[in-house]
Amino acid sequence: MFARSLKCATLCTPGVCVRDNVFVTSVTDPQSARPTPAVPRLIATDLDGTLLRDDKSVSERTVAALTAAEQAGIEVFFVTGRPARWMDVVRDHVHGHGLAICANGAAVVDLHADGRIVQVRDLERTVALDVVETLRITAPGTSFAVELTTGIHYEPKYPPFFLDAGATVAAAEKLLHEEAPGLGAPVLKVLAHHPELTPDGFLSLAREAAGHLASFTRSSPTALLEISGLGVSKAGTLAACCTERGIAPEEVVAFGDMPNDLEMLTWAGTSYAMGNAHPDVLAAASGRTLANNEDGVAVVIEQILAQF
Repeated sequence: MFARSLKCATLCTPGVCVRDNVFVTSVTDPQSARPTPAVPRLIATDLDGTLLRDDKSVSERTVAALTAAEQAGIEVFFVTGRPARWMDVVRDHVHGHGLAICANGAAVVDLHADGRIVQVRDLERTVALDVVETLRITAPGTSFAVELTTGIHYEPKYPPFFLDAGATVAAAEKLLHEEAPGLGAPVLKVLAHHPELTPDGFLSLAREAAGHLASFTRSSPTALLEISGLGVSKAGTLAACCTERGIAPEEVVAFGDMPNDLEMLTWAGTSYAMGNAHPDVLAAASGRTLANNEDGVAVVIEQILAQF
């Protein structure tokens, strides 16, 4: 794995640990969480299941809260598993720096420049091929898609989640092949779907079989895994961007709902699990807010701003 960067150039992966027996607040009383920093400098929020409602919209209340935070001098980073091409829904709601962290930390994009990718932490194709081979043996029936900086491509049996008319449909081994090593578009992540295994069961199985090769996580309610370069996570790329700005973890407030948010939530000084979050996220975060459909992120931002 290598990094190509114009911004957020420091690519150290932070030491991450899951807190034991953290206090989880009532979803009806987000303010009773561990106190947020007196003057937080950065808010990091996931999108799907967190900032966005289930219909993929950003509520007026949330838009107002994000704008007010920026006006108060608090930077806002969207930190998502989405690729750059799916960021239109929040493009108008990022101010100042214009940056967003996409593909679970594999890419930093400039939303003020039509989603131009300014940093890549890629999954080496040879490693991706080893992962595919391992999962075909460990979990027969797995189908794959390959997310490149230039778009997504997938196997014939890969489920029709969000298919791209311009995609190549072929076996993963062919999709990952390069005529000349190093000349293909960088691989941001490989997606692996299993039609029968449970989502958490598939994740545990894959990590046991190939966790030494790559980073495995998930954010879908189905058995769909997201596979990145070893050590790549939302937390690692967010930490690099914060280091560049002189922002300490204790000055960061983070929000999330699924396993791909865990490292970020345990790295940030203050973190909130959404009321609709995965049980592991509820256990790891330092606080809990309302569900995404109830504008849980906006509720906390309003409480932060009320301290000013």
